[in-house]
Amino acid sequence: MTEIEQILSTYSQKFNAELERYFPKTAAPEHRAMEAMRYSLLNGGKRLRPFLLHQTASLFDVPYETALPVAVSLEMLHTYSLIHDDLPAMDNDDLRRGKPTCHKAYDEATAILAGDGLLTYAFEVLNSAHITDAKKVELTLMLAQAAGAKAGMIAGQVLDLYTDSHKLHANAEDIIKHTEELKTGCLLRYPCEAGAVLGNATKEEKNLLIKFSRNLGIAFQITDDILDIKGDEKVVGKTLKKDKAQHKLNFVSIYGADKAYEIAVDLIEEAESLISTFGQKADNLKNLSRYFLTRNY
Repeated sequence: MTEIEQILSTYSQKFNAELERYFPKTAAPEHRAMEAMRYSLLNGGKRLRPFLLHQTASLFDVPYETALPVAVSLEMLHTYSLIHDDLPAMDNDDLRRGKPTCHKAYDEATAILAGDGLLTYAFEVLNSAHITDAKKVELTLMLAQAAGAKAGMIAGQVLDLYTDSHKLHANAEDIIKHTEELKTGCLLRYPCEAGAVLGNATKEEKNLLIKFSRNLGIAFQITDDILDIKGDEKVVGKTLKKDKAQHKLNFVSIYGADKAYEIAVDLIEEAESLISTFGQKADNLKNLSRYFLTRNY
């Protein structure tokens, strides 16, 4: 295990313990949806997004506890997106993180409600943070936009679903970048931007972090697409080789895995250069960037 993998593992254990307190157990029948929410949220995961938020906030000496509700709300929203992404109407997956997806562990209706529940609960948790009301408003708007249909995750999902790799596209790379910036990048940009808001970053620092996160987002999706064709399903924990079958347009489908990987390397090297401005405080962020290139799940 590398140093950053150990740091991520330690962080995940601490973060997962915090998640437990948001889901008090009860026998009430209407809490079936809460059980499904809990199942999906606590069903493993590296917690990359909350880790990214905490690490970005730490650049500005924001305490862990201050950033925690913001990080938890982000992970809740991310998990909602996974539940809905796995549904039969979307990617129709049976596995997530090596375990049955929410609609398989429960049923399709409960999974839909669990996703909806996490989405709405995310904003409740965000607004429980001990920060100024002005910051709550700013972060709430940012998170809604990052997840939304205008220029956020849902918009990216639409493009991903309905852009066919079998059709000729004169500007295929631009389409892919735009899709991946929306589908994956928005929820990697948000933790960097949120950390900057929590830390009262300057406009210049905030813009640097946005550029950093943009590179991370595209590189992360490229490695995800490579894992889809080269990964070990038992390690990755989800059904693989779907993108080709579904005619997904991505860097791998137009350039091949090797060239796509080279593009990811260039993006990460630029990201590392950008974040170096913050000195030793950014060491974990630099190592996390490099980890994106070597992860196998």
